[in-house]
Amino acid sequence: MTHWITADWPAAENIHTATTLRTGGVSQGDYSSLNPADHVHDKLQHVIQNRQLIKQMLALPGEPVWLGQTHSTKAVCANRVTSNPEADASYTTKSNIVCTILTADCLPVLLCDQQGTMIAALHGGWRGLLNGIIENTLSKMPATGLMAWLGPAIGAECFEVGDDVRDAFISKSAQFSSAFKNHAQGKYLADIYQIARILLNNAGVQQIYGGEYCTVTDPDRFFSYRRDGQTGRMASMIWKTGRAD
Repeated sequence: MTHWITADWPAAENIHTATTLRTGGVSQGDYSSLNPADHVHDKLQHVIQNRQLIKQMLALPGEPVWLGQTHSTKAVCANRVTSNPEADASYTTKSNIVCTILTADCLPVLLCDQQGTMIAALHGGWRGLLNGIIENTLSKMPATGLMAWLGPAIGAECFEVGDDVRDAFISKSAQFSSAFKNHAQGKYLADIYQIARILLNNAGVQQIYGGEYCTVTDPDRFFSYRRDGQTGRMASMIWKTGRAD
C-alpha cells in the first residue's frame, strides 16, 4: 500500500512529485496517522517521526523545505532557506531541493517547466489566490512552457463561502463568476480548482493538470480542516534530479 499520490502530468523525467496521504504514520487520534505538520498541536515526537518516515518512503534527496505558511503571497527561493520562513511558496532551479507545502483543504499547486530546469510549490487558500500567490510565484519563474498540477483540495460541492468572498473575486475579474454557484441565502459553493485555472491561464500557464480530488469527502485518504477542525496536514512536494543546474 502506498501512502502518497503523484502528479499525473507530462513533466520531464527528472521531475519528481508526491502528496502524502493521511495513512502510514504514527500520529494518533485527530492526527491519525501521517501528519507532518508541527503547528497543529500534534505531539512533536510523532511529527518528527512522520517526517522521517516520509523522507524514507519517498527516498527524498534531502530534507523537505518546510515553510511557515500564513496565507500570504510570499514566494522564497528554496535553496536559500535556512529555517522555516514565513512564506506560502518556494521555488528553485537547483537539483535535490524538495519544495514542500502543507494543506488540509487549501489547494497545493506544483509547477515546473517542460525542460525540467525549474520547480515550485505553492499554498493556495482563497486569500492567497485572491491576493496573488500564483502570480508572485510565477514571477520568480522566467522559464517558458510552464505546467501546473493541482493537488488534493476541498471540492466544488463542499466549499461554501459567503458573498464577501465571491464579490472579492468578481471585483478582481468577472471571469470568476463561473467559479461560484448559488447555494443558500448569501452563500455560494466555490470551485477552488476553477479559480486556480483562471489565474494560471491569465498568467500564461496553459498546461494545467489534476484538480479531481475532494479532501472533505475522502476521509480515508485526506485530512480536512473543514470536515474535522482539529486535524493533520498532507505534504505536497516537488523536486528535480539528474540534470545540470
